[in-house]
Amino acid sequence: MKKRYLYGLLSLIVLGLSILLPYLMPDQKSHVTTEAQPESLSVEQHIEYGINCDSLRVEKGIVRQNQSLSEILSFYDIGSEIIHQIASLSRPVFDVRKMRVGNPYTVLMTKDTVPEVVYFIYEEDAVSYVTYQLKDELKVNKGAKELTREISTASGVIESSLWNSLAENGKDPTLANELSEVYAWTIDFFGIQKGDYYKVIYEELKVEGKPIGIGNVIAACFHHMGSDLYAFRYTSNGETGYYDQKGENLQRAFLKAPLRFKRISSKFSHGRMHPILKIRRPHLGIDYAADYGTPVQTIGDGTVIEKGWNKGGGGNYIKIKHNGAYTTLYMHLAGFAKGISTGTRVRQGDVIGYVGSTGLSTGPHLDFRVFLNGSAIDPLKMESPPSEPVAKEYLPQYLPLVDSLKTGLDTLKVIRAQQLIVNR
Repeated sequence: MKKRYLYGLLSLIVLGLSILLPYLMPDQKSHVTTEAQPESLSVEQHIEYGINCDSLRVEKGIVRQNQSLSEILSFYDIGSEIIHQIASLSRPVFDVRKMRVGNPYTVLMTKDTVPEVVYFIYEEDAVSYVTYQLKDELKVNKGAKELTREISTASGVIESSLWNSLAENGKDPTLANELSEVYAWTIDFFGIQKGDYYKVIYEELKVEGKPIGIGNVIAACFHHMGSDLYAFRYTSNGETGYYDQKGENLQRAFLKAPLRFKRISSKFSHGRMHPILKIRRPHLGIDYAADYGTPVQTIGDGTVIEKGWNKGGGGNYIKIKHNGAYTTLYMHLAGFAKGISTGTRVRQGDVIGYVGSTGLSTGPHLDFRVFLNGSAIDPLKMESPPSEPVAKEYLPQYLPLVDSLKTGLDTLKVIRAQQLIVNR
């Protein structure tokens, strides 16, 4: 009877301990929970170019001067027959003769005592690459890294140039090129002044978290000659352009200037002293001084109506008729762009020739002239008609978008040499 009682008492004690044990030993409980959910644990894999590199050895290099695919692969003991086959397979995908000095490449090898090359990857640019599979089966494929677009902002004051202002404020200076395209019809970027300032909302292109360039300018404000010039990117009916707050198109029928020039060496005049002939005679155009060979663009859509040698001292010249009213003339060209001939239809911004010093000229420059209904007018005073605005049916969508973007621009602080100076 006593034994039965003792056995019963022991049973109750064991049962009580089994119930209280998890509460008395919380660390043990935590350990049991972790063990019960092993699927929550994961090991990060080393992935490059879409290839799992965990079991591979990775070596990286840069294409050196006069180095070819054959030379690189030979260094890794790839036989000449394999190299010939892989070069042949590559032709429809990538011309191996176009490998560029300075571009990176990656070699993936086995981790054996005597490593064997499995893949060779050449990077064409920051996004595109070519993968050469060299083990088991020879293959050549093109690939692309994931390109992301992140919204970024920039602002600054012009001290010397837009390019320098962006660089001094830690921004990609190539954004200056994008802005010059946006405002090509409204601002002469060679005429921007010290104290002008800008605010921009734009896309920054990134690959693997690293900036590689500039995407689209989404909205911008450029303060120039006392006025705020806004630009907003908008797409309707498949057409993308830049418009102001009211939906008017920033693009004009004509560009502000036909080239990237250094300075204006001579302005429109009815009585200029000719630098060679030493007599006064009309100079009914603008002389843009520029480096020899600088591309010259047509300022608007039109048709080439004359091309050749100007006997009056203009040297190589091109004349373009844009519509029933306007004609432009480009003189002293070093030569003509390929495909340009009388009757050629050109689009705004097309390169038609190159700066030279042919004819009566003291140095490389472009003599640019504009005629309205047959009469010469001052190109710097020409008012260019705008292109089509945002269609009325799209304004209910466009205007709220613009209000939001304009608010974003107006709240941006303008920076000069890393110091906040304007908060509009």
